[in-house]
Parts: sequence; C-alpha cells; structure tokens
Amino acid sequence: MAITAEQLTQAAQIVSQAETVRAAAVTLRERLSPLKTLVLDAFDMRGEKPAVHVPTTQGPERALYMMSTDGHCWTVTRDPLQASALVLTQG
Repeated sequence: MAITAEQLTQAAQIVSQAETVRAAAVTLRERLSPLKTLVLDAFDMRGEKPAVHVPTTQGPERALYMMSTDGHCWTVTRDPLQASALVLTQG
C-alpha cells in the first residue's frame, strides 16, 4: 500500500488538530483504513527523520513518520510508495 500526498496532508491536519496523539491515531485509523497507525514515544524514534513535523496549539510539537515493512520488520521510509503505516509521536 502507498500513502498519497493527499493522505499525508490529511494525516498532518488531523494530528495538528487532535487533543492528543492517541486521539489522532483513532481518527486516522477510521479515516485512512486500512493504513495502520501507531503511537510511539518520541524517544523510540530518536535519530529518525519524520516525514512531517506537526506544530500544535495543545503543547509540544508532534511528528509523523512513514513506515514500510517486508512482512516481518518495520523501517522508517521517506518513500510514500513504500509506506504502509504511520507512526505518531509527541516531543
């Protein structure tokens, strides 16, 4: 599955407007199904470059990462054509 530019823009808007990253994940799972959406601690994604930095009015900046899988392992990808999941973090 690939992530389109429109889906990435929509995801960033949802993440920026949601009260929490967990609430954003719930909305993304509903609106962008079957795309998988996970919430991780920002520390777990240290050293990785997010696809989108998401400023918020609710607190610390949030980030959105695109993930790809080979069926066993997950990796961060910058290629939306390879992405099949999103990871959300809050700094």
